[in-house]
Amino acid sequence: MSDQLMETDLIIDEELNASRIQALRERCQLHRRHGRNSGWHGGFVAIARGLRASSSESSWQVRKGYVCRERLRSLEFVLDDDELLVGRLAPMSESEKSEMESAKAYCAEHYRRAGGQTGHCELYRDELFQLGVDGLLAKLAGLESSEADDERRDFYRSAQLALHGFQEMIEHAGDCVQRSLAECSDASRRVELESMLSSCRWIARHPVRDFRDGIQLLWFMDLGVMYGDESGLVVSGRLDRTLISYYERDIFSGRLTADDALALIECLYILINEFVPDGLAMSVMAGGRDASGADWCNDLSYLSFEALRRTRLVYPTVGLCWHEDVESDLMDLAVELVCEGIPNVGFFGDETIQRGLQALGVPSEESCNYINSTCVEITPVGRSGVWVASPYFNVCQYLLDEIWRQSESDSPVGTFSEFIDCYKERLSGRIRAAVGEQNRLRQERRQWGRRPLQSVFTLPCVERGRDVDDGGAKYNWVECSFVGMANLADCLEAIRQLIFEEKSLDFRSMRSLLESDFADSSWLARINRLPKYGNCEAGPDGLLSEFIGFAEAECAKQVVEPDGTRFVPGAFCWIMHERFGRETGATPDGRRRGTPFADGCGPAQGRERFGPTSAILSTTSWRHDALIGGAAFNMKFTPAVLRSEGAASKLRDLIVVYLRRGGFETQINCVDAETMKRAREDPDSYRDLIVRIGGYTDYFVRISREMQDELILRTEYGL
Repeated sequence: MSDQLMETDLIIDEELNASRIQALRERCQLHRRHGRNSGWHGGFVAIARGLRASSSESSWQVRKGYVCRERLRSLEFVLDDDELLVGRLAPMSESEKSEMESAKAYCAEHYRRAGGQTGHCELYRDELFQLGVDGLLAKLAGLESSEADDERRDFYRSAQLALHGFQEMIEHAGDCVQRSLAECSDASRRVELESMLSSCRWIARHPVRDFRDGIQLLWFMDLGVMYGDESGLVVSGRLDRTLISYYERDIFSGRLTADDALALIECLYILINEFVPDGLAMSVMAGGRDASGADWCNDLSYLSFEALRRTRLVYPTVGLCWHEDVESDLMDLAVELVCEGIPNVGFFGDETIQRGLQALGVPSEESCNYINSTCVEITPVGRSGVWVASPYFNVCQYLLDEIWRQSESDSPVGTFSEFIDCYKERLSGRIRAAVGEQNRLRQERRQWGRRPLQSVFTLPCVERGRDVDDGGAKYNWVECSFVGMANLADCLEAIRQLIFEEKSLDFRSMRSLLESDFADSSWLARINRLPKYGNCEAGPDGLLSEFIGFAEAECAKQVVEPDGTRFVPGAFCWIMHERFGRETGATPDGRRRGTPFADGCGPAQGRERFGPTSAILSTTSWRHDALIGGAAFNMKFTPAVLRSEGAASKLRDLIVVYLRRGGFETQINCVDAETMKRAREDPDSYRDLIVRIGGYTDYFVRISREMQDELILRTEYGL
């Protein structure tokens, strides 16, 4: 924290606004249970209007500007008595419902949605905050009028159309507050509404004045891009960087208290939950270093975490960017929240991630400002056209394919190294095919995509005069993810020992064993006694390290459009470890048919024999900094363990050991298997039970039965 703020001490009154936040939290959960949270209904009526209004235009870029404008100007808002930020979407109007079917038919004929990923980024906010909407519109108009190139001129026109729609959206939000104010007789609530109305009316045109303006405009930006451009999962990101100058000024002047700011952040978190459907991820980050290498920590770093205490909803996750000089109190707060059973907290290795970004060509002045652009995948803030998790690779299925090929061959390979080479060639082919598909999608996006509002808020699209879908962003690499790497290491160790060293099986008998799903239980017991990744065993640990290095090298050979950038590996799973596991037969590591794969870069479920320290040592026995596509290490402790005397200090030490050894990210579930079993049998009594999955959080009772089983299987550590 700055010296000035440290003198005031950050004192949070946990009772202030507690009833307000509790009421908003309960309403939000009610909305989600009844499917009223997101406001997403396709927007077909607005799309059709935009297409009809632009039917004489030859430029698809310009036409997408019309579509974005119509989508945003169509939005209306609703406001509850306790809300301090406006931004919750009203249900679809009756008139829009009546037009829906004809609009869908028109869109089916005239509108093409391009493939490929959207969103997964934090926007560039500085210019809009400093110029205001009117100032940014004036800049775009000036660029359009001075531009000779037709494509660039079309981009600037498209951007202005989108920004006009964004302005109208904010004005509609102000109209919503105006209606509430007209109906309100409570004096204290009128003061709040007048402040909200003033903010909306001002930021619809002018630069940000204060903290309230800033946090309100931040939500409008994210909402505007997600809805107007149909870009998924645009995140709030680094609140402690975006908003700190306004916070400090308001605190100094007496216009704001830490409690006021906390309540506004909590209301932002609730709005995120009102808008984003279940099963996804939204992220906030705090801490880390600045461009000079100094610790970045301030009051908003603390408040970003503190806001989880009362909201206790599925979104967002809040990640601490840990380094050796991070403030001890901030680390203690994050660990304290975990011990209280809040799984939304994650711990990221700041130095590891910065090394990885710099290896991709991100300069040090930018590598310090990154975001986990939902789960644990990393993208640079404000400059990203990066696609993440594109695609996920089922590495164990490819292994089964190779075993099957060898079993059918008249001359199968005679050495383990030859088998490894065959598998690597198969995996290489999958990687090459995946890059070809991503490049095809990038070309499709260039032709039929275009996201003009996101482009305005992404550097340096405006300076280049190019849409983010046309390569306008500074960084355009694609991140993939390899799922089941721990299982792969254990599988290869079993193949090495059983087929090539002991020669107790050959490929045909191995295939028969797997096809039977280990009907011969004695073989399953034999396999389960073999060395397993996660126990400081040189064999499987070394195999996993080898294949991480191979994936890195193979990905580095690829060329990604539009600017010849990199294909970047990761090893996080989201929900794909369960989905791939459900679709994949038994594997040589002793995993039964349909069982989920390992949930990240840590050991497969239940295979750690010597506690969390050994699991950490195995998981950090290989380099993580190449995995900018994300690598999550899950740990699970029972509530009784984490609430015992000295537990917080021991947990902190474990986390620090993991990160100090080069760990990418770790996250902790504080729930026991018996609680999850009870929740499965009586879901109504456990609606609020939130668990950490593979980089994101979700409600336990809403995830699939198979995913519930996977969480129950995870090893419960002691301290």
